[in-house]
Amino acid sequence: MFNLKSMTAAAAIAATASVAYADNPMVGGAAMYADKNIVENAVNSADHTTLVTAVKAAGLVDTLSGDGPFTVFAPTNAAFGELREGAVEALLQPAAKKQLTEILTCHVVSADAMSTAIKGMVDDDGGAHMVPTVGGCMLKATYQGNKIMLEDERGRVANVTIADVEQSNGVIHVIDTVMLPAKQ
Repeated sequence: MFNLKSMTAAAAIAATASVAYADNPMVGGAAMYADKNIVENAVNSADHTTLVTAVKAAGLVDTLSGDGPFTVFAPTNAAFGELREGAVEALLQPAAKKQLTEILTCHVVSADAMSTAIKGMVDDDGGAHMVPTVGGCMLKATYQGNKIMLEDERGRVANVTIADVEQSNGVIHVIDTVMLPAKQ
């Protein structure tokens, strides 16, 4: 037998949940859920298949599924495609795991930094804020209007194309360039 009161309560909970998810932007044609972790959401993005493959090859799935908080600057497949020819394939080889890990961890910060916080840090530092990554890279954050830019140690500039994708263990900002560590 149906209980109208229970059905009404369930409908209200479902409506509230869908409103909460509606605030998160879609990424790569997929809904991003604030109650899922970085890896759980990234695997659903058609624009991040290369990143997901690289995270798996580097053995970082458990780390990025952990408690965090993390801010991940997530390069798209197109961003990886801008690397020199054959670079991605070479990085995915077991022998290149250390180098791949160094590159990937240059995209991760041990904090939950939404775009408003990044802009605030840039303002506090007079127009540019140095961002230390878990991989030891230093990224220079700047912004112009609503557009946040990151510059790596080689002078490569990435634009944040989708900001503030909330995760259960942090936030993702989609970027259009792969950040690289300083040349050795």
